[in-house]
Amino acid sequence: MALKSTVFRAELQIADMDRNYYQTHMVTVARHPSETDERMMMRILAFMLNASENLVFAGGLTTPDEPDLWDKDLTGSISCWLMVGLPDEKNIKKALGRSNKVIIYSYGGSAADIWWSGINQGRKFTNLSVVNISQAQSASLANLAERSMKIQATIQDGIIWISSKDITLEINQNMLKKA
Repeated sequence: MALKSTVFRAELQIADMDRNYYQTHMVTVARHPSETDERMMMRILAFMLNASENLVFAGGLTTPDEPDLWDKDLTGSISCWLMVGLPDEKNIKKALGRSNKVIIYSYGGSAADIWWSGINQGRKFTNLSVVNISQAQSASLANLAERSMKIQATIQDGIIWISSKDITLEINQNMLKKA
């Protein structure tokens, strides 16, 4: 018998001063049985950094042809394809062909560094942005994971302050490549 996804619910209060975006989102996140709390929270972080009316969690791990999150316009065209982790070059090229903008949120310390040096070998991916989150900061995000979460995020000058219950984290984005 196959294991089922675990459902998490989160109220995300986002104050993004970099984009002048102030909104509360109620989201439901299905955590695949093979997914860690750290990866799931990285998906939530990606949501908070790119929040919009049309941004939704996609198939990700369960559906190979879909990203972790995507933002589609009213015609169904994908305006932003968001991936978390260390995707292979084939998946990156597929995403670049299907979307106007692709953003990868990598994490994992030295593994992320090795992955990026392999992907970035003279390739000209014009509509690709890659953001790395340090291993310590992505691991600290996992401590916020609960079945029911209320998270406040303040974003200013590329720095994210995340608060949930009595925990406050400061997350710095290391921009490896900007589209």
